[in-house]
Amino acid sequence: MHSSRAEAPSTIAVAGNLLIVYILWGSTYLAIRLAVETLPPFLSAATRFLIAGALMVGFLWIRGKLSSKPSAQLEPIRKEHWRSAAIIGGLLLFGGNGLVVQSEQYIDSGIAAVLIAAVPIWMNLFEAVATRRRPSLLVIGGVVAGFVGVLVLIAPINGLAAINPIGVGLCVVAAISWATGSLYSRTAPMPRSGLLGTGMEMLAGGAILVLAGTLTGELSRTHPSQFSLVSLLGVAWLIVFGSLVAFSAYTWLLRNAPVSTVATYAYVNPVVAVGLGAFFLHEPITLRTIVAAVLIIGAVVAMVSGRPRDVEAAAGEPERTKRAEGVDRAAAD
Repeated sequence: MHSSRAEAPSTIAVAGNLLIVYILWGSTYLAIRLAVETLPPFLSAATRFLIAGALMVGFLWIRGKLSSKPSAQLEPIRKEHWRSAAIIGGLLLFGGNGLVVQSEQYIDSGIAAVLIAAVPIWMNLFEAVATRRRPSLLVIGGVVAGFVGVLVLIAPINGLAAINPIGVGLCVVAAISWATGSLYSRTAPMPRSGLLGTGMEMLAGGAILVLAGTLTGELSRTHPSQFSLVSLLGVAWLIVFGSLVAFSAYTWLLRNAPVSTVATYAYVNPVVAVGLGAFFLHEPITLRTIVAAVLIIGAVVAMVSGRPRDVEAAAGEPERTKRAEGVDRAAAD
């Protein structure tokens, strides 16, 4: 009975976690833009993940101490778990999120969201290479359309405002890093508890971000007296909703839903981010932005639509045993 539930998570659970990722991650681009107005990029991101990770792991540790149920006890953490957490945290939180934070010093939050929407393109491309499967015409078309969308953002066009290529480049690298970390996390050895694994990834990623901030001289340029209330509220929003809630939902989806289903967040996040940026920050919605968004999001739709069913089944196979263990433990709680 447990194994059947593990193989097929409820539709309500999948839909609920998708809705969280759709809306809350769309809002994080606005929060990041507000945070970097007066806060150091890497160190503010580090603060976000270290606090969120400490709260998550601390909650699990306290629950284990106060509860007499075996299922509530904090499971042993092995060295390979921390190694996986460091790799995932480095790719997702430093390479992915940290570079997005840096990019929003140069480009609008909506533009950053449009570029990060290309993550599923990279995920499908890397997975095709790893599995040595010949991509379909839709997948090939999606790759081409996605690259054209990026070129539209940085190409000099008469009558249209130029977009800083540094910010665009940072977002492209961030998307590649996030896609790599997402695929690696599907099979990496981690604790059976999704919450514990997520907390460990946040702590490891936060530590790497502190190191990055230190090496780039952010500590010497940080002056708390210059921090604005709006920037601090932006970080608070990122800690609670971007990290504790949305990131937890995303890692749960990676372990319990097909790649194509998880990838659909890329359709919604840019729309939410562009809308919030225009409403709160008066960021312009230009023809360049609209064309690039249509190309990149259309490419994602094409790639997901062109993904063979047998690839989905193969991708989910390695996770079934771990998924069953995780659901059994969750059901016991």
